[in-house]
Amino acid sequence: MPGVLGRIVQERAGDYAAASPELGPARPAARRFEAALSGPGLALIAEVKRASPSQGAIAPLDPATAARAYETGGAAAISVLTEPRHFDGNLQALHDVIGAVGLPVLRKDFVVHPAMLREAAEWGASAALLMVSVLGEATGAYLEMAHHLGLDALVEVHDEAELDVALKAEARIIGVNNRDLTTLNIDLAVSPRLIRLARQRGFAGVLVAESGYRTPDQIAEIRPLADAVLVGSSLAGSGDLGTAARQLMTP
Repeated sequence: MPGVLGRIVQERAGDYAAASPELGPARPAARRFEAALSGPGLALIAEVKRASPSQGAIAPLDPATAARAYETGGAAAISVLTEPRHFDGNLQALHDVIGAVGLPVLRKDFVVHPAMLREAAEWGASAALLMVSVLGEATGAYLEMAHHLGLDALVEVHDEAELDVALKAEARIIGVNNRDLTTLNIDLAVSPRLIRLARQRGFAGVLVAESGYRTPDQIAEIRPLADAVLVGSSLAGSGDLGTAARQLMTP
């Protein structure tokens, strides 16, 4: 796996190399994250994001304070980065956000081991990110693990081949990432194209546009197509998270 994505995946695999793969007992499916994205209009998943490989340090956010601001600004759900080296995230941030807001919370990380899903469930997350670019044909197995733990899963794709994998795995929530994680380049045409293709192929679940959204005009282009949009860097670096979230999503 090339580029930044390959390096992060190798690091996370090393972090969890000694972890137990045991999931523990099955948990009931609450589907809070899915429900939050399924209402009328375009839902916002606002991200607590302190840094990224493409931008470096973004803002020294306090996770709980940031999440409360996003909730006030109208977010339907909160995404929390827990990858430590490149995104300045950690599990404590996840815990703090879950304790601070009443919204469903997504653990966003590079899931490469069942223990990462078990952690998400134990810490109270409603959902976890599963990246087809990372998991490949194992996506279906990890989706089953997430559902065993009562978690929703945001199954992320970037191209048509990855979309095929997500559809075959019977994902309920598919996210389309405009960012190529090997080059870090963004193409806002990716989400509209793959979202249309998913619908053409009969996908009736939730579709999320991800990465690169900074203006209401960009949101307007995706609004008729997607059920939700995930926004991180532009909100996190805004200085006024609640106001930025509200203004970004105003039609």
